[in-house]
Amino acid sequence: MNYAIEMLNITKTFGSLIANDNITFQVKPSEIHAILGENGAGKSTLMSILFGLYSADYGTIKIKNKEVIIRDPNDANDLKIGMVHQHFKLVEVFTVLQNIILGAETAVHGFIDYDDPRTKIIALSEKYNLSVDLDAYIKDISVGMQQRVEILKMLYRDADILILDEPTAVLTPQEISGLFDVIKRFAREGKSIIIITHKLDEIKLVADRCTVLRKGRHIDTVDVKTTTVEKLAELMVGRDVNFTVEKTVAKPENTVFEIKGVNKFNKDRTKKVLNDISFAVKEGEILCIAGIEGNGQTQLVNLLTGLDLDMEPGGIITLNAVDITNASIRERVEAGMAHIPEDRQKYGLILDYSLAENMISNTYYKPKYQNWGFLKFDVISEYTKTLIENYDIRSSQGEHTLTRSMSGGNQQKAIIARETSRPHSFLVAAQPTRGLDVGAIEYVHKTIIQERDQGNAILVVSLELDEIMNLADRILVMYDGMIVAELDPQKTTTEEIGLYMSGSKKKERGSSHESRHETSLTES
Repeated sequence: MNYAIEMLNITKTFGSLIANDNITFQVKPSEIHAILGENGAGKSTLMSILFGLYSADYGTIKIKNKEVIIRDPNDANDLKIGMVHQHFKLVEVFTVLQNIILGAETAVHGFIDYDDPRTKIIALSEKYNLSVDLDAYIKDISVGMQQRVEILKMLYRDADILILDEPTAVLTPQEISGLFDVIKRFAREGKSIIIITHKLDEIKLVADRCTVLRKGRHIDTVDVKTTTVEKLAELMVGRDVNFTVEKTVAKPENTVFEIKGVNKFNKDRTKKVLNDISFAVKEGEILCIAGIEGNGQTQLVNLLTGLDLDMEPGGIITLNAVDITNASIRERVEAGMAHIPEDRQKYGLILDYSLAENMISNTYYKPKYQNWGFLKFDVISEYTKTLIENYDIRSSQGEHTLTRSMSGGNQQKAIIARETSRPHSFLVAAQPTRGLDVGAIEYVHKTIIQERDQGNAILVVSLELDEIMNLADRILVMYDGMIVAELDPQKTTTEEIGLYMSGSKKKERGSSHESRHETSLTES
């Protein structure tokens, strides 16, 4: 059989860690091929070898039946291979146009030519319905738009083999649907698409075949149409996975956290990004906030965790009856707050520090970890080893691993381990399972339920409606900077929540009054 891509007997090690163990992976022309596996299974490493970011220790790569050597991404681009990474490789202070042509610029009389590239990119964006503002700066556009920029970078270089690493991890449901339409069109035009993912339902929606990796080894390659979600999960983690979160009825008690009358404007004060936000979270309950990205959830989390203190006068934030409105992050930690941030690399970790250093990054000043300003490295090392074992954090050098070198999912597990293992009474979890596989999601959900059952107050902010329905004891929906509904998960549906999220349905909190607009979910 003719294959567009063949990776034969690929082996890659990092120290004592075998990331890829004699893997053979083959993709047909015009095929959408998913790579499924747990965090740390070797998916991204295998594709990084194909894209030239790593070199295999052993093995052969063939493109269209011809053996090739890929030393770096330039070689990959010459072979018409493109890759969109899980964490986008964009320069924030450059424009969209500058990012797309970066590394592939042409010059006219010694000056970079922007006119011809602009014409080509506009034609590509119109052809594939990937409209972007070419003059906008990356730092000013949404993550969904940033992903479009990454895809246009590949198309601008005429890529025929497209690698997408966790492409839906930061997208809204509407953006995911649009992305899948584009991917299917790529396949119809003869391109080969590889999707690295952990989302089983999405594999069923878009992929033709699926290769499953586990602990660096090839487990199976299956036809997606004839394989159930449950079978895919079992192949991935090596056991049955429970997709339903088991929990008892919540018994909320005293109020732990409260926010009253909080308002916030955007940087140029042209729009309110938070409008009169008020709610409370009690002991022994999970309050979930649902909303499409860009409706104020990020600004809200930043205010209540201390990442941002710039809000309008009059708003009050209290934790355990202590006013923390203007408190520092350390003061909030001391008051009992734990935080799993939505952007793990920007706010959750110091990427050039070791795993052990990150595990005590917000408690290093405690007597347990230091004496007269000198860190107790033996204590920190043993503490980190315990967390690695308890939370199944996979890394090449254990507690000494540079955090930057870990997979996104294992970086997330490291943050969850650090935040839930220290004393706290209030946990803020923003997108807590973003980038995690089904086995890890199951574990995180159980951890959050245990937190609730131990009497802690939990606030979960999530784009995943299934996650919200599984975890929530109460649901708030945010739209356009406001809380537009308070819902009982036992009495609502994902469809109803989706209508509130899109602004198609509004409801006064504490009232039966509702208004509906003749606007479809996809049009909003």
